[in-house]
Amino acid sequence: MEQIWPQNYDPFNNALLSTVLAALPIIVLLGSIAIFHIRIHLAAVFGLIVAIGVALFAFNMPVPAVAATTLYGGAYGLFPIGWIVLNLIFLYQLTVNKGLFTLIRMHLSTIAPDPRIQVILIAFAFGAFFEGAAGFGTPVAITAAILIQLGFRPLAACGLSLIANTAPVAFGALGTPIIALAAVTDIDVLKLSAMVGRQLPLFSFIVPFWVIWAMAGFRGMISVWPAALTAGLSFAVTQFLVSNYHGPWLVDIFASIVSIISIIVLLKFWQPKTIWQLPKDEDTIPLQADPESVSTKDMVRAWTPWVILTVFIFAWGVPTVKSTLNSVSAPEYKVAYLHNLVKRSPPIAPVPTLEKPAKTEEAVFKLNWISATGTGILLSAIIAGFAIGYSIKEMFKVYLQTLWRVRFSLITIAAMLALGYVTKYSGADATLGLALAKTGVLYPFFGTMLGWLGVALTGSDTASNVLFGSLQTITAKQTDVSPILMAAANSSGGVMGKMVDAQSIVVASTATNWYGHEGQILRYVFFHSIALAALVGLFVFLQAYVIPFSNMVVK
Repeated sequence: MEQIWPQNYDPFNNALLSTVLAALPIIVLLGSIAIFHIRIHLAAVFGLIVAIGVALFAFNMPVPAVAATTLYGGAYGLFPIGWIVLNLIFLYQLTVNKGLFTLIRMHLSTIAPDPRIQVILIAFAFGAFFEGAAGFGTPVAITAAILIQLGFRPLAACGLSLIANTAPVAFGALGTPIIALAAVTDIDVLKLSAMVGRQLPLFSFIVPFWVIWAMAGFRGMISVWPAALTAGLSFAVTQFLVSNYHGPWLVDIFASIVSIISIIVLLKFWQPKTIWQLPKDEDTIPLQADPESVSTKDMVRAWTPWVILTVFIFAWGVPTVKSTLNSVSAPEYKVAYLHNLVKRSPPIAPVPTLEKPAKTEEAVFKLNWISATGTGILLSAIIAGFAIGYSIKEMFKVYLQTLWRVRFSLITIAAMLALGYVTKYSGADATLGLALAKTGVLYPFFGTMLGWLGVALTGSDTASNVLFGSLQTITAKQTDVSPILMAAANSSGGVMGKMVDAQSIVVASTATNWYGHEGQILRYVFFHSIALAALVGLFVFLQAYVIPFSNMVVK
């Protein structure tokens, strides 16, 4: 029988040295991308090698467990995340090859001719719908690809999509991050939903203004303030109401639909006085036809694949559908040398008692290949392919081309998830979390930044909540702060880390056919990520200590 390995968060009995070594894989990864301009798949591999070295030689994790963790993380990177990216790019390529994306571009340019409003409508509102239905990078891939076709430069298309895909993330994939947070903290899911719903609406209101400011400057933002106000206010109000009076499951779906409808209604009565012009260069796609020359039949044909995709993603996200599909085929594989063989220690985990003994970390790979979101996307792509005139042979050829196109992206995602899993199971992530937790009265601010760090490391608000949710509640009790507030803050702060995690950046670069420029994308969004996370932290600090903000805390 394999021996259980307890994590040690200060292996050198020197908190500073242990923290520096725990941070080393992240420093290598981000430094390779942003400073040395190394291709991201190579940077991810370098970071993974360093993480393995730290796990083995600094945290003394057993060799078989490190090997198993690496393979487990890499497999999870390929399925379900890589599976989503591959099939989404396949659908996108099918539409591009038939010239349908050009028709969509022309249609959108007639509905919202100003690029600033296009960003609000597509990257913020439309992206929030796909975040609520699927998550896992789906909204960034779709919205960045659409913005490219609307004439945006690749850097702007990627960066603006990443900035816009923030406030909806906590309620993404039908509330999965909040549901996971409730599971690890033993706090009622409705209370957590309500608390997050009293933090993020402020930023849902701000983000449309923020993303236009990043795109067109302050004056450019002011001249379209009615559109930003309409999108942000309608989304924020709906987000608050649904999260507080229904739960986390349909927050993004309802809020995005209300926001989209509100923007379209506004545009019937108001348009900006001057149309802001996108900068033109060799990377932008020129509009080759007059929108008025396109027939209604062609326009319906152009939108058909995306309507089919929306139906499938929504259906695949419904819990009853997912459970039904899982019952057909969803084998689970317990990872040898890892499953239930790693144990988190206090204060990351609660002090074990007779009623609640110490839990070991599960490591189960679920091959739910039918219920996976990527499978729903693949089926929608095949049906859409037939609908727009492809044969089976032609679709198979496009699929092989797509697989070749995203090969480096799949390597990157697998290496990144392997790095994240090695960091998690070795306990290095908890070492970093404990360093932020030792901040006394400032803990509400830095605890929120811990959520940001968790998502920046793992690429997932759900993973960050699982990683640090228990730590947040334990530390909150020690510092006389509401555990509900800090558990929610982990998720709310985490959403701002979504724009800088390597997984999201790779998805954006792949969707826009701009792979290899991830360092530029990271530099474009990094300030926005830090600044917005700091504002969330400040707001949580006010909720912890200052009336009337403290009256917002769920009891």
